[in-house]
Amino acid sequence: MSTKPTPAPVVQIRQLWSVFRGAGREVVIHQNLDLDIDQGEMLSIVGGSGSGKTVLLRQILGLAHPTRGSVTVLGEPAALLGREGAASRVGMLFQHGALFSAFSVIDNIAFALRELGTLPKDLIRDAAMVKLQMVGLDVSAAHKMPSDLSGGMIKRVALARALIMDPPLLLLDEPTAGLDPGSADEFCALLKALHQELGLTVVMVTHDLDTLLELSTRIAVVADKHIVAQGSAAEVMAHPHPFIKEFFLGERGLRAAALLHNTPKAG
Repeated sequence: MSTKPTPAPVVQIRQLWSVFRGAGREVVIHQNLDLDIDQGEMLSIVGGSGSGKTVLLRQILGLAHPTRGSVTVLGEPAALLGREGAASRVGMLFQHGALFSAFSVIDNIAFALRELGTLPKDLIRDAAMVKLQMVGLDVSAAHKMPSDLSGGMIKRVALARALIMDPPLLLLDEPTAGLDPGSADEFCALLKALHQELGLTVVMVTHDLDTLLELSTRIAVVADKHIVAQGSAAEVMAHPHPFIKEFFLGERGLRAAALLHNTPKAG
């Protein structure tokens, strides 16, 4: 009886070394790091300050290159994304939105499509309007400037821009940073809905435990220059690594664990 072949990972990282050199010395950030990210996952990468979480995102996006080892995205070297443009294959939501301050909301969303130079203006505008409404914003926001937007609206516009080319892979850098608890909950709900509706593969860096537990289908922990643990939240929390104990089982972590097990939070 024949069986279906296992799909290749959307992202495959093998024996990754990231080394920064300067001022007569070198700093090793990653050493022999391996990681697979499968289709449809929402994988969260966590680690201490300086562990290279955002460096990994940049390497997946093709904006930075490993000193040694390989990063493959959707079957091709990630370096090709950096040269050819990643927007049609990988969407990126930057930590603070990174909207173009001189562009209106609709122009920010439409930017990648306009850069292609192959589509009629009306079609580009219509596509941008669809994405605007997809992220829960009214069409009345289309001609506002970034300076007129709340933090939550900036995140939504940035998300619409990241999705304008319908990429199969979405990268999120601290998606709820700077949001109040209510806005963060709403944005998490939006991300979860879009993940399911669009069949996205999502890679997220976050230090926010509520966001981590609300969205992740799997968690990978970067420490000691490589992945020291990966799996469900419960599996990762059970791993006896000092960083994991500090991150998950400190005061904030215990509240998060209570949430995970649907028990009342400590007061």
